[in-house]
Amino acid sequence: MTPEYWSEAKKHLARRDPVLRKLMKRYPDADLATRGDAFQTLARSITGQQISVKAAQSIWNRFAACAGTVNARNVVALAPEAIRACGFSGSKVAYVKDLAERFHGGTIKPRRWPKMDDEAIIEDLVQVKGIGRWSVEMFLIFHMMRPNVLPVGDLGLQRAMERAYNAGELLSKAEMRAIGEKWAPWSTVATWYLWRSLDPINGL
Repeated sequence: MTPEYWSEAKKHLARRDPVLRKLMKRYPDADLATRGDAFQTLARSITGQQISVKAAQSIWNRFAACAGTVNARNVVALAPEAIRACGFSGSKVAYVKDLAERFHGGTIKPRRWPKMDDEAIIEDLVQVKGIGRWSVEMFLIFHMMRPNVLPVGDLGLQRAMERAYNAGELLSKAEMRAIGEKWAPWSTVATWYLWRSLDPINGL
């Protein structure tokens, strides 16, 4: 589904930023859709680190078949050797087991997240081995559909902003944040359109 805030965000951004106004006219059908269950979304993020999309899907399919249903309880019950046999590296086995144990044991409580701000959720999830700030920002955008995420560490966003705002020249993270100040409280929507400017067929 498209977030309820999408239309309001587009109007705000069109008024505040002529670059985004042009992008939104170019890609009028762009929107955002949530991606599944919280545990599965984070486990998929770990699975896909530093490998191709095709390889990640193949490993995930074997992992899902091994687990039955990919949920915290089932992954806690799996032997590390069984996860490794699905194609996970040793470090990723440790990461996905840590994620499962934190969910299953209640260290991480997704039910609290709707009442927490973005930075608090980031702080909550970066405790998990193998999950850094960028991964949580993608989770905030694609799973929780939070409206004001500006992932300045994302290479795609960096490249898009450099092309759109700085004639292709490098921008520091501080400069990116300065450009993005006028997008609040809809930085997620601005980010989405800038991603689309790089890949208008497939989005992110």
